[in-house]
Amino acid sequence: MTTTPAWEQRSADLWAAIGGFDPADFRAKIGALADELPEGHPVAYFERASANDSTGEGEAAVPLYRKALEAGLTGERRRRAVIQMASTLRALGDAGASIELLTAERDNGSDHLDDAVSAFLALALIDAGREREAAALALGALSKHLPRYNRSLANYAKIAIGEEPTA
Repeated sequence: MTTTPAWEQRSADLWAAIGGFDPADFRAKIGALADELPEGHPVAYFERASANDSTGEGEAAVPLYRKALEAGLTGERRRRAVIQMASTLRALGDAGASIELLTAERDNGSDHLDDAVSAFLALALIDAGREREAAALALGALSKHLPRYNRSLANYAKIAIGEEPTA
């Protein structure tokens, strides 16, 4: 169940222009694009969820993210669905579910979205009253991007949560 390059381009074009639309109009345009895909297509669920989420309709987005994942969403969109759903759950007051999803996602592989997983997990940890762990996680992620002091900052982050620093 794949999409075509032309469909992907139209989707990218809509997303690039999101600020130029009324939220309801944007959701309708994404919905029309999603309707071009076969019934039950995971990408259609994901796109609708993302459109709802991005226009302030988080409660409507969560079940659509779940449907996308249950329907077999793969690749980068799968990871984005987990991150986005976890972020929305946190915003809706369920930091525990967010932490559970993002902790599992952090252990589920590695790619260019790793730091996004860490950032949203840190936010959820703050909401759960685990600020020290959140700061350590954020600093550990940041340490990979510094021009110097990478190892030092990563070790200080580990020490902050009681882990052994790397020699």
